[in-house]
Amino acid sequence: MIRIVVVDDQQLIREGIAAILSMESDIEVLALAADGLSAVTLTEQVRPDVVLMDIRMPGLDGIAATRRLMNLPHPPHVLVLTTFDLDEYVFDAIKAGASGFLLKDAPRGRLAEGVRTVAAGETLLDPAVTRRLVERHVNRSTDPSRIEGLTGRETEVLKAIAKGWSNATIAPALFISEATVKTHVAAILRKCGIRDRAQAVVLAYESGLVEPGDGS
Repeated sequence: MIRIVVVDDQQLIREGIAAILSMESDIEVLALAADGLSAVTLTEQVRPDVVLMDIRMPGLDGIAATRRLMNLPHPPHVLVLTTFDLDEYVFDAIKAGASGFLLKDAPRGRLAEGVRTVAAGETLLDPAVTRRLVERHVNRSTDPSRIEGLTGRETEVLKAIAKGWSNATIAPALFISEATVKTHVAAILRKCGIRDRAQAVVLAYESGLVEPGDGS
């Protein structure tokens, strides 16, 4: 059972999302929160697997709340809910530790599958949208030292991740198995101190490994 908390400052939206997800046999809605501070408090209390997080909220917004959640002893996966796929705040949420994002008007099935995806430890990112987000908001002052500890093959894998390639695409391109790709991805995350592939994309740009326009 996937345990979730739904966070949105609009009562109709959070209750609607909760109602939709409660119909899924493998998803349990533990609590609803109207702001970021309540989200952090409730998460500490009920320890959900996934937090569906609105961004623009009064008081503690979704970005700040996500940062606080990532500092908990047992941080949940955060799935950002946004009205616009190019909302500048989505990029900040990914940097803060969110595992991906969904539009609030996504079809019911897409919402449930999104929850399942991030609960399984994967990221929910449309490669093209993510590249546009990163290229639009990434820090232009690159810092190559952030990836100095990577091996040559790990660097190749990181560059492929930044292009939006899946493990199944990376493996034949580099003439290695998918299991080996997974091993390299895990090493990249560990060595660079990042949480997931979403942050790996940001790292690839901010380290100068990939430049805007290279991700196609």
